[in-house]
Amino acid sequence: MVQVKAIKAFSDNYIWCLTTEHNNQAWVVDPGQSAPVTEHLAQYNLTLGGILITHHHYDHTDGVAQLVKQYPNVEVYGPSNSPFKGITEPLNEDQTITVLGTSFNIITTPGHTLDHICYVNDALAFTGDTLFSGGCGRLFEGSPEQMWHSFNKLRALPSDCKVYCTHEYTQANLAFAKAVEPRNPELLAYSEQVEKLRKDDEISLPSTIGQELKINPFMRSNLPNITESLPKEYCLVTKNNEPWENFASLRKFKDNF
Repeated sequence: MVQVKAIKAFSDNYIWCLTTEHNNQAWVVDPGQSAPVTEHLAQYNLTLGGILITHHHYDHTDGVAQLVKQYPNVEVYGPSNSPFKGITEPLNEDQTITVLGTSFNIITTPGHTLDHICYVNDALAFTGDTLFSGGCGRLFEGSPEQMWHSFNKLRALPSDCKVYCTHEYTQANLAFAKAVEPRNPELLAYSEQVEKLRKDDEISLPSTIGQELKINPFMRSNLPNITESLPKEYCLVTKNNEPWENFASLRKFKDNF
């Protein structure tokens, strides 16, 4: 199994670095900056073996060109429908790739952007800006219905599958989650745990699918009472009790939180 380390970038991004014990090769996920990656590779005497892209936003792709310049034979994997032009290995739903001996399935997860994909197996999920701990990405391009369909793919993963998203947004997400579910005991306990981690400047990730199903309101949009604490102006007026409608109400509330 690959090992995963966080490379910090910008103010709150993580570039995930995948390695194994018996190989000096490293793969990186969503390198928005090149310098932190090259510094990490030099520090641990690693060489770049490949790049995985989840979607086209600059803070996930801007480091690619420089890394490819430094490592000319490196392949760049990413969504086949991406407007980002640096992808050399386009990927579609249900394709499988092998990274350092570990297989990942490709799932398309439109919502945050239309080109978003996640790299998943039963143990690891690199979710980009689709699923955060306690939250989800803002819907810049897709619809709430699309995003809920994307979330259902992630909800189906094993409960102990580790979730590696790309931002340290957990504290802010949990503040919102507590406004949605102020009496959720798992959420309150998790929030205390994260507060302690961040106070010591420690990373709050990875989470797990099981954890998110307990504390993330967006993952819990299938619960009929999940919007009961929301201000009425954020709830959809045509209520058919569809999970995606709950999702839409939650996202509207979060956008104005």
